[in-house]
Amino acid sequence: MEEPVPARVREYADQTVEYVHRALGIRLEFDSDTLPVLDHYLRTVPEGQAATIQLVVATSGAYFGEVVRRRLGGRWEAVGDDTEWRVVLPTGLNFSPAGIVASAIAMADLDDLDSEIDAPPRMRPYVQQALQRMGEVSVEDYYSLCGRLDTLEHLHEVLVAVAAQMMGNAADLDEGEAGEAADAPAAPPGDAPEPIFDEQSGRVN
Repeated sequence: MEEPVPARVREYADQTVEYVHRALGIRLEFDSDTLPVLDHYLRTVPEGQAATIQLVVATSGAYFGEVVRRRLGGRWEAVGDDTEWRVVLPTGLNFSPAGIVASAIAMADLDDLDSEIDAPPRMRPYVQQALQRMGEVSVEDYYSLCGRLDTLEHLHEVLVAVAAQMMGNAADLDEGEAGEAADAPAAPPGDAPEPIFDEQSGRVN
């Protein structure tokens, strides 16, 4: 049974729809097709207005988190400050939507907010390998919400394939997913060193 979305998340996400509609005349649809509109909106957020940026980070973070959750499944962990809320996907991948939005506005990593994509320790080596196989992208694409969604989708698919292989169901995968699973490291994930994620290059060292 699907866990209910926290009321505050729904409220913030709906506020983003209204803000963008008033500013750009386009209504967001909680899908990937209109996510570029939100990326454009974030680029119009005025610099030097801390209160405005804080509001946009909270509300747009809720919206982006809902886009990902509706697309890939998962649940919210709405604990603590709204900038600390996380979305946890069925594969265990998890991230702070507000942190990702904040970095999209700044086009840079921020010391006070978490914009990294994390995974359970057992799955981190597989995430590491998947990120290393991804090509280089521009700074703008890397920090965009569209770019982050693409990365999340790719990592999610890889971990679905890995989980299926672990359960002995690799034969049920399509050819692409089976290839991803076959490329996974043979050594026990728990024995791998802790990966260090470089946000600028989009790679794990």
